[in-house]
Amino acid sequence: MRKHQLQSPCFAALSILFFVFFTNFTPSNALYGPSSPVVQLNPSNFKAKVLNSNGVVLVEFFAPWCGHCKALTPTWEKAASVLKGVVTVAALDADAHRALAQEYGIGAFPTIKVFAPGKTPIDYQGARDVKPIAEFALQQIKALLKERLNGKAAGGSSENSEPSASVELNSRNLDELVIKSKELWIVEFFAPWCGHCKRLAPEWKKAANNLKGKVKLGHVDCDAEKSLMSRFNVQGFPTILVFGADKDSPIPYEGARTASAIESFALEQLETNVAPPEVTELTGSDVMEEKCGSAAICFVAFLPDILDSKAEGRNKYLHQLLSVAEKFKRSPYSYYSYVWTAAGSQPDLEKHVGVGGYGYPALVALNLKKAVYAPLKSAFELEHILEFVREAGRGGKGNLPLEGTPVIAKIDPWDGKDGEIIEEDEFSLDELMGEDTSSKDEL
Repeated sequence: MRKHQLQSPCFAALSILFFVFFTNFTPSNALYGPSSPVVQLNPSNFKAKVLNSNGVVLVEFFAPWCGHCKALTPTWEKAASVLKGVVTVAALDADAHRALAQEYGIGAFPTIKVFAPGKTPIDYQGARDVKPIAEFALQQIKALLKERLNGKAAGGSSENSEPSASVELNSRNLDELVIKSKELWIVEFFAPWCGHCKRLAPEWKKAANNLKGKVKLGHVDCDAEKSLMSRFNVQGFPTILVFGADKDSPIPYEGARTASAIESFALEQLETNVAPPEVTELTGSDVMEEKCGSAAICFVAFLPDILDSKAEGRNKYLHQLLSVAEKFKRSPYSYYSYVWTAAGSQPDLEKHVGVGGYGYPALVALNLKKAVYAPLKSAFELEHILEFVREAGRGGKGNLPLEGTPVIAKIDPWDGKDGEIIEEDEFSLDELMGEDTSSKDEL
């Protein structure tokens, strides 16, 4: 009995501790109880309730210990009741589900984001009261209805209806388009069933379209291209790889999955991965195809014969062209190419672009895709060439049609030396007249 009496105070204390613990212990999402009109979100139902919703969804990202979140709770529940059947009002415990919250850049609590079908989620930054929240939700509904009435896909927008500039890559074309290319490529490896990939899709499309003509973006469906997935050691989705100057060793992109972040990163990479400028001698059709076939503008210089300029003069002209290439190597001029040929070495090309006779050096801007060209009409001097390139980039003036496809001759490359005058053997007048001097001697 005495022993029981000695333990009773301890037992009573333990009872009090257990009571306090269990009465104060609440699950992490206890800001909203089971009967709350606010939809409780977690990684298991986020896709179904939010991403696959056909309507507008307001999501509060909260932390249960956050005082502002606790203050917002009754307002958020009232907003859920007011908007019931019109807009889904939901909440996610960002403290318990940090990985999911981080995907949307949640850094403060509470954060309210608005999800609409096919659109990038946006932040609600209005007053935290029922009326402004409901009015904002109504604005989102009106915008969605307007788009649907205009004949756009459910949840689509004019931006989403625009074709994506991202190139579909597979095991048949990736090497040709990416690995062998001198251009900067950023490639997304995705799986069609991946929720993160679906969320990235509109951002990727926007980035690809904004970077068109500057940086190439592509995408690989890893469900259909498992060999590429293995080749580049893709272990999760989406994986974004950057194929810069060293195409055999792509680097991962680890920045934010937003269009603006991808664009900024791509333009930074363009600065560091741009290939050094070059001026290539036109020694055959393969050079013409490689340098001019895919270039936005191909600048072709026709330099004087080596006997007229000697090596020193030719190198001076080539240095001028290299200076121009260096000046315009940054985007959007990265699709320019520069080639040269000696006078008379490519007669058919000269004929097609009106070069020849004594008019060397000469320069033409050539667009094989559009089958047009424009000649430099001023002196072959650096300042005139720079202005000519700028003008060509703006569309040019006085473009002429390129009639037919010029035949490019295969020639030996210049050896970098002065030319040699070929001296012909001396001959006598008798040899020229074809007379037999031996018969004259006999007479």
